[in-house]
Amino acid sequence: MIIYPAIDILGGKCVRLTQGRYDMSTTYSDKPWEVAEGFEKSGAKWLHIVDLDGARSGKPTNLETIKKIIDSVSIPVQLGGGIRTMEDMENLFSLGVGRVILGTSAVKSKEFVKDAVKKHGKKIAVGIDAKDGKVAISGWEEVSDFTAVDFARDIEKLGTKTIIYTDIATDGMLTGPNVSAMQEMAASVNMDVIASGGVGKIDDIKSLVPTGVCGVIVGRALYTGNLKLEECLCYQNE
Repeated sequence: MIIYPAIDILGGKCVRLTQGRYDMSTTYSDKPWEVAEGFEKSGAKWLHIVDLDGARSGKPTNLETIKKIIDSVSIPVQLGGGIRTMEDMENLFSLGVGRVILGTSAVKSKEFVKDAVKKHGKKIAVGIDAKDGKVAISGWEEVSDFTAVDFARDIEKLGTKTIIYTDIATDGMLTGPNVSAMQEMAASVNMDVIASGGVGKIDDIKSLVPTGVCGVIVGRALYTGNLKLEECLCYQNE
């Protein structure tokens, strides 16, 4: 199980949102690349980055900051937020992004997912952000008609190998992940499932180990000091 420390970028700064609300953001650093360097020094094997401006506008926005982060570390980066076209993907890969995460674009066009996976294979992941069991899109500001599990099964048929599954109700709350939802998802598909949302203490990561997820994204808890990345990493590859 790989631990993915998260860096969410809003206006070029490292922030955290609470339950995906843009009006509930906390800024932790004006230099996200320094945060990335710290995570790598602590032993992280991957970084998870979200371009929050991109997610809301529908176009990758913080490209200069993203490039600085990638140039500052030697570990791979997965990135989501506003990736709606093949050109968007090509631009991000040219910056050095290791894996792109399709969100809204995947919900709106399965053909787009199919084409992306056909061209880029494992470098494509799909983010499934669930609100009351339904898939949320456009920076979590709209809710689709798809259930998370049904949508995951659909995109698996298109060749997708990795999904990032976020339970919005737990995101940024530090109250624990939705273990049953993560277990249900991991049991419903044969893709790699990366869990996101709610991790606030080391027992939360421990609770996810038997669910079958292959990775866990840790965000706010690292910034508040509730968790140290080094202690999280003891579960890496278990």
